[in-house]
Amino acid sequence: MSAVAIEGVWKFYGDFPALKDISFNVEGGACLALLGRNGAGKTTLLRMLAGLSKAAKGSITILGGDARAEKTRARIGVLGHGIGVYEELSAFENLRLFARLYGMENPRQIAMEWLERTGLDRVSDGLVREFSRGMRQRLAVARAFLHNPSLLLLDEPFTALDDRAIAVLQGLLKGALAEGRTIIMSTHQLREALELATDVALINRGKLAFRGERSREMLEDPGWLYRHYGEA
Repeated sequence: MSAVAIEGVWKFYGDFPALKDISFNVEGGACLALLGRNGAGKTTLLRMLAGLSKAAKGSITILGGDARAEKTRARIGVLGHGIGVYEELSAFENLRLFARLYGMENPRQIAMEWLERTGLDRVSDGLVREFSRGMRQRLAVARAFLHNPSLLLLDEPFTALDDRAIAVLQGLLKGALAEGRTIIMSTHQLREALELATDVALINRGKLAFRGERSREMLEDPGWLYRHYGEA
């Protein structure tokens, strides 16, 4: 059974078609690298998969349910451009709050565990508004993972992370795949994405230009896909 099924999806901003008749599936346990140049429509598609935006035409099924249903959204972990943590709370207070919102047992313990796993345990009581962008991004990573989601939707997850934090995130993603979770990841950092990916989709000016398994050519030469299927 597909974890994600996208059928004939269109999205308009006014009269501009941001996405044009997109259709593809993602099998459970796969890691899809969602690629494309700036403005191609990747973030628009991820927002619809996360239930944050509605398609003008077509349908999206997530984990067998409606992408915008509350039960479905509770099984999704999202890491996007907006970071999505509360600046006036501490790192610990943020994660404890999200653990409570997800109805998890022992939210205090879960918060401390994820602060440690993302290297933020020493600043657990620090207010997020005083954090660097990289520290906020690590906190957002913890927030996306802490409820053990079945599907992870990641939009530029490596942005602002230092080498150590990138290694931590890659470890978390490999662990999620080993547990059979599904990942859809949009990023311009091709080498990091392709090392993890089992599958690739390339969007070019709102259209699906390529969908298939990640190949050896892509791994050895990250620019291969753009040269063969990208804009002329």
